[in-house]
Amino acid sequence: MRTNDELVQTEEPPTTPERPRMTRTRVGLFAATCVVYVAIVVGVWTTSWPVRFDWQVMLFRPYKHWPEIHTFLDYYVVLGQRGPTALAVAAWLGWCSYKRRTLRPLLVLGTSLLLLNATVGAAKLGMGRLGPHYATLIGSNEMFAGGDIFPSGHTANAVVTWGVLAYLATTPRARRISSVIAALLALGVGMTTVYLGTHWMSDVTLGWTAGLLVLLALPWFEPLMARAEVWLLAAWAALRARRMPAAGTFSPVGVLPQRSPVHDELPVREVVGAGSRGRSAESRPHLAARPHTVRAERTPVTPGGSRRPPHADRAPRTAQLGPGRTV
Repeated sequence: MRTNDELVQTEEPPTTPERPRMTRTRVGLFAATCVVYVAIVVGVWTTSWPVRFDWQVMLFRPYKHWPEIHTFLDYYVVLGQRGPTALAVAAWLGWCSYKRRTLRPLLVLGTSLLLLNATVGAAKLGMGRLGPHYATLIGSNEMFAGGDIFPSGHTANAVVTWGVLAYLATTPRARRISSVIAALLALGVGMTTVYLGTHWMSDVTLGWTAGLLVLLALPWFEPLMARAEVWLLAAWAALRARRMPAAGTFSPVGVLPQRSPVHDELPVREVVGAGSRGRSAESRPHLAARPHTVRAERTPVTPGGSRRPPHADRAPRTAQLGPGRTV
């Protein structure tokens, strides 16, 4: 049978997975994805074959050919909406942070969403493309017209939000399974927006590319996230230490403070209940001595005579009890 000391010695703290590094392979993938991103933008800008394909799909109107799945896809596209997906993934990663005793999962999610909003938001506002439902001229690229749908935010968010789970996987098998699931979800969300007619096909392809760029760039921010984690944990520890009272400033109810050896000769009164019957002689208050007077010498409490107030119209009551006797 193992003792408590042996159990404490054999217990090990939870291990933290190694942080990904920016390898040459990842740098090559990042550069290739950047080339694809630029090619899509240039293709749409010059109104080349991506724009022609967009109009062919738009005029086909998929939502009219398969109306029976319209209701399901209306709910399915929520998997790419930033608010609900971010809350769901943040709840799961918060639990993982608690179990692993590290803030890295939440920091990775926050960094990825910050990069996504900054890059995709800037591209949307900069290119200002209108969606299929607001197109003004058949065959045009609809750019710089005040829109905000290029690239697709739903698609890019699906890639990043679900891809972060694969990025944070602790085993190679879990990483492969999570990557396949994230890819299928992002593919489904992108094609759903095309079916509903809210995005061009080129919007979706650029959204996939933008989300992949964010995931590939995360290892560059790992040192910054590590420093942020150390700073946050130190700030939290300092806040907890400030809220906790200093040692010796209070004692629990019923426990007397310990005396130093110098005061050992002083009498220690026993703490008893608040009732007067349980008090000892030492706990009673000391009153100064005063002379004792006889009862006859004390000042009367009430004045002598009748207690009834005098009245001018009231005659004294007398009764004739006999000759020469009155009351």
